[in-house]
Amino acid sequence: MVSTAPYGAWRSPIDAALAAAHDGRPEFVGTVGDEVWWVTSCPAEGGRSTLVRRRSGGEEGSALAAPWNVRSRVMEYGGRPWAAVPRRSGGPLVVFVHFADQRLYVWEPDDPAGGGPRPLTPVSSVGGGLRWADPVLLPERGEVWCVLEEFTGEGPDRLRRLIAAVPLDGSAAGDRAAVRELTGDDSRFVTGPRLSPDGRRAAWLAWDHPRMPWEGTELKVAEVTEGAGGALLTGARTVLGGATEAVAQVEWAHDGSLLAVTDRTGWWNPYRVDPETGEGVNLCPREEEFAGALWRAGLSWFVPLAGGLVAVVHGRGAQRLGILDPDTGELVDAAGPWTEWAATLAADGSRVVGVAASPRSGYEVVELDIRTGRARAIGARHRDAVDPAYYPEPLIRTFTGPDGRDVHAHVYPPHSPDYTAPADQEPPFVVWAHGGPTGRAPLVLDLEIAYFTSRGIGVVQVNYGGSTGYGRAYRDRIRERWGVVDVEDCAAVAEALAEEGGADRARLAIRGGSAGGWTTAASLVSSDLYACGAICFPVLDLPAMAAGGTHDLESRYPEYLVGPFAEVPERYRERSPISRADRLTAAFLLLQGMEDPVCPPEQGERFLAAVEGRGVPHAYLAFEGEGHGLREQRNIVRALEAELSLYAQTFGMEVPGIPVLELVK
Repeated sequence: MVSTAPYGAWRSPIDAALAAAHDGRPEFVGTVGDEVWWVTSCPAEGGRSTLVRRRSGGEEGSALAAPWNVRSRVMEYGGRPWAAVPRRSGGPLVVFVHFADQRLYVWEPDDPAGGGPRPLTPVSSVGGGLRWADPVLLPERGEVWCVLEEFTGEGPDRLRRLIAAVPLDGSAAGDRAAVRELTGDDSRFVTGPRLSPDGRRAAWLAWDHPRMPWEGTELKVAEVTEGAGGALLTGARTVLGGATEAVAQVEWAHDGSLLAVTDRTGWWNPYRVDPETGEGVNLCPREEEFAGALWRAGLSWFVPLAGGLVAVVHGRGAQRLGILDPDTGELVDAAGPWTEWAATLAADGSRVVGVAASPRSGYEVVELDIRTGRARAIGARHRDAVDPAYYPEPLIRTFTGPDGRDVHAHVYPPHSPDYTAPADQEPPFVVWAHGGPTGRAPLVLDLEIAYFTSRGIGVVQVNYGGSTGYGRAYRDRIRERWGVVDVEDCAAVAEALAEEGGADRARLAIRGGSAGGWTTAASLVSSDLYACGAICFPVLDLPAMAAGGTHDLESRYPEYLVGPFAEVPERYRERSPISRADRLTAAFLLLQGMEDPVCPPEQGERFLAAVEGRGVPHAYLAFEGEGHGLREQRNIVRALEAELSLYAQTFGMEVPGIPVLELVK
């Protein structure tokens, strides 16, 4: 029986604990012989990440018990934290990064003696220490090659990055000198090496400040030569890319040719590249993206297959899986219900393994047999924790923003099988601004969205100008206009929904984390459109960010987003929400991890001080032990319930069953 009740007062089986338990997704998938391994987050275990092993018979389980936490801190956002190879006897050999000390460990999970992981790298007390990512395991050389991030002082920018070789015998566990440096540190940022099939060449990506990797990267190729102490990378040269061309991934095909994805046409397309001359041939010229923003080393949008074909994720907006014939350019998409594939692919023989989801299912590990065309979920399988009738039914929309520009969005109207609202009511709506801002909100089942929509609160995710997935021109709309384009596009979507009668203009809210937190705060201080907002681990003070108040990767990012600080210092001040706190009238909730190296807590605390005593209802939740984003289940629960309470109090709704958030003025 369907009841009539006001929006926001609907009861729902999707509570905050259920939504928090499903936070996170499988990532960094890999094949190890006939097994499949991946990393997954464990919100119920303090937010740690573990390696999951799926054996050939289909048995699946966590391979590492607590307190092991498989997660890298290279560039703070991390990178691929593990690698493994099968062996003829003794089971696989695994290396991984442990989050607590950032050391690289080697592990033989099938060791009959039951030995645990053994450290391969030393601990450094200098700055952020020694960190590792994107490993390539080379047991025939007795080494693992990977990215080394080494701090040389106490500041966030006192560091160097390079490609290094770590011995597998443990001789470097207490001796930094036993780690061999394979490249110099002349590039500020590097990805892990990719070795040619004959082992004679290596390729990797590099870039330097002030560029971000979607602005311009260089594809490097070097010879692998033998020296007295081991192999060396010599004669490194740039064969593709540059200051205005972003190469997102490089791999060697099985025939020894070089494959890369670059955006030289304005779209990330796949190329075959001559490693000698750098000449490239576009293998599939389309106005589609075959890659995305390289926020972490080791992301994989394509993988070469043994027969010469290439598995790719591609699309405009949503990314789907396809098999590309590089000789003909023919691209055939995999069948199945999955509409969004993540940037993690692996292959073994005729099978491709990735991570995919849809609006009706969360991310799961999927295997495609290219011989039969059959795709099936093999790991982290989606299981409906509640009746799917409570899931939202999203709409893909393109709205019109200022100057007639397109603004892409996903609209999730309120939805419940149990309730309908009074005919004279329009629903409250929350605008979700994604992070990055060079990123994108995927159209997949998210129980945090369902937490709100099943209670009668609509959600709209806005892929504002600056988002990936729609070509470089769309991405570059935000160049020097951060805090303008993103704010305008979110407002245009909210206004359009209200104008159409799909949202209550008096009950609009905005929320976001990281760069989305910036957009939320910037929107609240520049407009009275929103009645309230949830500002999560945000950027609030651009001059402080430009003065070293963030981590190294993004320390020069504002030059792209706002302009060079030396040339436009006033723009930095004027755009910053902390400088305009006196204009804030809407209620807000501020969420902050107290160990956040990207958006330090002190920015939020100064913002609160600027608002204090001005009569603006607000609340501040600080989470000890959390960094840039929330990972622990109890903290996610607390944050979701607090956000719902904010909306309830601001919109005048009676929401049963949640703690009341205390708002102060």
